[in-house]
Amino acid sequence: MTTKPEHYDVIVKPLITEKATLVGEANAFVFQVAKDANKPSIKQAVEALFNVKVKAVNTTITKGKTKRFKGRPGVRSDVKKAYVTLEAGNTIDVSTGL
Repeated sequence: MTTKPEHYDVIVKPLITEKATLVGEANAFVFQVAKDANKPSIKQAVEALFNVKVKAVNTTITKGKTKRFKGRPGVRSDVKKAYVTLEAGNTIDVSTGL
């Protein structure tokens, strides 16, 4: 599969958190994706960029919290995450980057 420039627009960055490392034991990886990205486009982008076979894609939208910035109320932006499960034998080294 060839890599297209649109694939870099779908996947924003890999998320490296405590929860993301726990799901990594189940051969799953967590990515921050564009809000308008759907599951087939996420699957296609991950397969093209990392040369792996994707088994399943689950998405979630985390609503932005209301926080105070320098005493003034503000809102963090909403974030869409994709939990990508890979077929057995495939792996991604997220520390190398895109």
